Amino acid sequence: MIWIAFEATPLIKPPPLAGVSDFNMNNLRVCILDYGSGNVQSVYNIFKILLLEKVVVSNKTADIESASHIVLPGVGAFGAAMEKIKKKIPLDVLSQAVLKDKKPFLGICVGMQVLADKGYEFGEHQGLGWIAGEVIKMESGELPLPHIGWNNINIIKESPLLEKFDDNQDFYFVHSYAFKEKDASNVIATTEYGEKFCSIISKDNIFGVQFHPEKSQKAGRILLENFIQHLPVK
Repeated sequence: MIWIAFEATPLIKPPPLAGVSDFNMNNLRVCILDYGSGNVQSVYNIFKILLLEKVVVSNKTADIESASHIVLPGVGAFGAAMEKIKKKIPLDVLSQAVLKDKKPFLGICVGMQVLADKGYEFGEHQGLGWIAGEVIKMESGELPLPHIGWNNINIIKESPLLEKFDDNQDFYFVHSYAFKEKDASNVIATTEYGEKFCSIISKDNIFGVQFHPEKSQKAGRILLENFIQHLPVK
């Protein structure tokens, strides 16, 4: 199902997070990685609603190391995003936090795409290589690109991100390229837009969503609550 695009209305402030103990709340700290992404403010705003002061936008080593959860937002082209990431984010520190310390990590839109080995938007570009695959242009047939608006996900397998969700939940998309995975076991959900593509991917503690939770109203808030609540806090 494809709905006509429209701007998301402001979120009503939700009640405090349910299901998270005081101990865990005291240890929660979300670091939204700051590398010049255009949607960082809207991602910050929704986490600020959920966590009050327990969220920071930063590329500083100390903030990455002290975070319990890490978020990589993203809009625009794969190659341009990777250039900014390499220049502004200490990748050795980030790799330690995510790959070795196993902190929960969420990539949003282009932040999901750069998890791949390579991307082919405006040339060939190396990604982070954290989940095997490539990012290629969508084959949308007669449907226009970019793919903009509300579309549903088809759940392939269970994930803590999708607690409280039924199949066919709608989220808000803006993209022309999609993640082509090498290992089908990494696919959590797919979406159809001329072709079937991976809309949620994961490997161990690493998660990526092709849509924008911060623009997906109540569904986006619930997904981000799941990211905070149902994944380990050290």
